[in-house]
Amino acid sequence: MGSTIMYLEGITVSFDGFKAVDHLSTYVEYGELRFLIGPNGAGKTTLLDVICGRVKPERGRVIFKEDIDMCRKQEHEIVRLGISRKFQTPAVFTNLSVFENLELSLRQNRGVFSSLFAKLTSDQEDIIFSNLETIGLAEKAWDKAGSLAHGEKQWLEIGMLLVQEPELLLLDEPVAGMTKSETEKTGELLQSIAKNRSVLVVEHDMEFVRQFAKKVTVLHEGKILCEGPVEKVQNDQRVVEVYLGRGREKNVKH
Repeated sequence: MGSTIMYLEGITVSFDGFKAVDHLSTYVEYGELRFLIGPNGAGKTTLLDVICGRVKPERGRVIFKEDIDMCRKQEHEIVRLGISRKFQTPAVFTNLSVFENLELSLRQNRGVFSSLFAKLTSDQEDIIFSNLETIGLAEKAWDKAGSLAHGEKQWLEIGMLLVQEPELLLLDEPVAGMTKSETEKTGELLQSIAKNRSVLVVEHDMEFVRQFAKKVTVLHEGKILCEGPVEKVQNDQRVVEVYLGRGREKNVKH
């Protein structure tokens, strides 16, 4: 597992007898941008919930960095170990500036108010400004987060995770509701982020997936239907039939 940052082995999750994830096994490599797709109810979000500790599987293991069993850890422990999760709806402090949002997200043990009034070290300031450049909001560092456009709020929240320096970033539909321009910039941002860490993205926008994915995992009824390069996935007849429908085969391939 030299190049593997996370390995999922036989993950099974049931809700009231319904198997949301059914004996699923896969792995994510270091520096990989992986897209997780599939119809509603396929188990995508549940799988992210398992990885970040929100849901404990009834069977299976999540092994992080070769020997850490994440199923034995609590959510806050998983964050400290290097896995951060972003949900679909941006969760930013709208009354604070962009800079202050990143400041609050730095890994530290102080509370919200003490964090705001504590003096930043030069290293902490460097981390914040570096990530402001990464997410493209350096010129809006002192603007209130509430004044940002929808796409900018999504980028800010990604930045709030990046300052925690995670090794694996989990994103749930990061381009939902974005304009075409914002979507393009987000794809470029994810590619840039994946140069230094692994990124696992749940996504429904197939145009976005085709443009930016290198490896795709397709889920159906809690199981992996197909996995591999985007070219392989978009030409797999099972994916066309189960996920996109026979009548949309042309749209999948082009």
